[in-house]
Amino acid sequence: MSTRKLIGPFKQIIPMSGLSLKGAISDSQLNIIQDGGIVVDGGKIKVIGNFVEMVKNSVDAEIQELKGNHTCLPGLIDSHTHICFGGSRARDYAMRNGGKSYLEIAKAGGGIWDTVTQTRKASKEALIKRTTKLANRHLKNGVTTIEVKSGYGLSVDEELKMLQAIKETNAVVSADLISTCLAAHMLPKDYDGTHEQYLAEISGKLFPILKEEGLANRIDAFVEESAFSAEQITPYFEKAKEMGFDITVHADQFSTSGSQVAIDFDAVSADHLEASTPKEVKLIANSSVIATALPGASIGLGCDFTPARKILNAGGTLAIASDHNPGSAPMGDLLTQASILGTFEKLSNAEVLAGITFRAAAALNLKDRGQLAEGYTADFIGFHTNNYQEILYNQGNFKPCMVWKNGELVFDKHKH
Repeated sequence: MSTRKLIGPFKQIIPMSGLSLKGAISDSQLNIIQDGGIVVDGGKIKVIGNFVEMVKNSVDAEIQELKGNHTCLPGLIDSHTHICFGGSRARDYAMRNGGKSYLEIAKAGGGIWDTVTQTRKASKEALIKRTTKLANRHLKNGVTTIEVKSGYGLSVDEELKMLQAIKETNAVVSADLISTCLAAHMLPKDYDGTHEQYLAEISGKLFPILKEEGLANRIDAFVEESAFSAEQITPYFEKAKEMGFDITVHADQFSTSGSQVAIDFDAVSADHLEASTPKEVKLIANSSVIATALPGASIGLGCDFTPARKILNAGGTLAIASDHNPGSAPMGDLLTQASILGTFEKLSNAEVLAGITFRAAAALNLKDRGQLAEGYTADFIGFHTNNYQEILYNQGNFKPCMVWKNGELVFDKHKH
């Protein structure tokens, strides 16, 4: 029995195909397929074309006909989140908005260390429960692939607990979770040793287990004055590269040095970049490193946005991710944040959509998703409109009504 399905008609399909990975994109470059349909087989896209013509020619496909006007986009990709954690940082948020500094909040028992403490107290089952809940929330908002970082364990055993929780959650949710090891988030307060000793212990003991158990193929580090310096992180990343891990860097959030580290280690992406100056922008744009803007952190902390317009104008690749985390980016709504970034940074609709689809896929080194084309994973989302411009115009208030993962309808607003 054939698994072929023809899904449609969509008033507009925006496949996000045939666009450049680097540099600015104008809306006029978008390919818009009017009154289209998508043929899916075995979880992959087979054909995209005119629905009526395809109905005539797809005699062996089951036709799943949609009622009303819909616009279709590739499933969204959130390439930077921290949705596996324990506790809440609502007190931090209130204190920050009340004028307290990062240092004052940390002294009062807040900050990253507060989440580390809460995450260590949480059982693996509790972490799975929360990560499942948040992953499902992202899915309903159209996000079909979600990167999830560890980094709130900060010891070999606790990082393993987090990464095992992420792996086990991936087995029970419809979205794909891509795990990243962020054991180099900060020096744990209870670690009796230097930054260098901690990093050597993690890379020596944890990295081999990650490979052995298939827990993560990505290594991240926070390169910042409050975390790890460029010099301290160098042997750590050298070890990661040697073992075949992809590198990504929390770079240039408050001070600049992380972006150069990302370039030196040929990282897949450098994320944050709010503090990047024209010098860093030029360096990143001239490299293969993907710049990932995290507007959720700018909104959460009340600080500048990533210089997204400058990065694109300089010829760089811009991905946009939510940074969904309990401290600096609690909102976790990718579409809303991307829309807001577009307003402040004057990004075209095409640039915003590229940043949360195929350019975000590239930031995760995924070559099978992020656009709608033959052979790609059949991840796509439908919005109740006949004009794709309505999606970003509503600044995140307009959500998808249907979400397909691997060609299967996994969320239908009409039935919820």
